Amino acid sequence: MATITVNGARREIQAPNDTPLLYVLRNDLELSGPQFGCGLAQCGACSVLLDGKEIRSCITPLSSAVGKEVTTLEGLPARWAQQKGLSKADAEKTLHPVQEAWIEEQTPLCGFCQNGMMIKATELLERVAKPTVAEIKEAFTTSGPSAHLCRCGSYTAIIEAVQRAATVMGEG
Repeated sequence: MATITVNGARREIQAPNDTPLLYVLRNDLELSGPQFGCGLAQCGACSVLLDGKEIRSCITPLSSAVGKEVTTLEGLPARWAQQKGLSKADAEKTLHPVQEAWIEEQTPLCGFCQNGMMIKATELLERVAKPTVAEIKEAFTTSGPSAHLCRCGSYTAIIEAVQRAATVMGEG
């Protein structure tokens, strides 16, 4: 049995330590944000934050999450609320600025890759307050184990959403 913290809640998991974290998140904890894409860390659909750093949960063993904070797409609003010191009541009715920007820019086409895109955008914006277009492109293409892939080609909308989120986060 392993104890992990996911989206701020400690969870007891009864799975072998080498179970991919993605399987635990989706099957045991019933979180639908992280997606199974390639299973080889090559597409980014399964991305989550592990202590604030984007990882590919399809190849990360459960044991790697013990003692660390896992944040999924579902946990982004609470992460933002905590960072901004919002009350519990306000936190329950807020979205993370990255999620808001994705909605405002109507970024997703099919939406399958968007979990990983939003996770990567969050990681980037927590490190770089006002990233340039070049920094945004680098974050999505060369800063991780492999590029984040969008089969629909909504890359321009993704860049615009990251820029919008950066503006909101800078104001917030």
